[in-house]
Amino acid sequence: MDLVETVIEDERWEAFGLAPLSERAGRAVLAGLELPVAGLSISVMGCDDARIAVLNADFRGKPTPTNVLSWPAEERGAELVGEVPELPEPGAPDDPESLGDIAIAFDTCAREAEEQGKPMPDHVTHLIVHGVLHLLGYDHVEEEDAALMEGLEVRILASLGLSDPY
Repeated sequence: MDLVETVIEDERWEAFGLAPLSERAGRAVLAGLELPVAGLSISVMGCDDARIAVLNADFRGKPTPTNVLSWPAEERGAELVGEVPELPEPGAPDDPESLGDIAIAFDTCAREAEEQGKPMPDHVTHLIVHGVLHLLGYDHVEEEDAALMEGLEVRILASLGLSDPY
């Protein structure tokens, strides 16, 4: 059973292999947090800069492209700064609990990977891990929350054989 439903709006993502990469990254996040795959679901949309700029304007009031956006299905943030968010209860395998939606922009990801001297698959994997953690209530607004989230990202990426992105 797949964890991630992938919607491709920009065909470059199809050739890139966004669906298997998102599945691998999503599963790694759940494993890192000791959550089961069965009973949970995530949607990932691969789009371009024009589409993500519209989404960023609509939902964040910032009419510019960004690399990744996430929309949690439910607010799960911790009540106190630096604490772990309340993790979801999985649904039934045939009726999984949605964690939410992620959108990722090809143009921005490609540009950032090149600027940072990283392979694009590594950069996109990091961004999907980052987005899934947002769906699970992790954030990086406050310093203590950022340290918690970034520490998880580093550990999860290491489990995939990827180096520290920070």
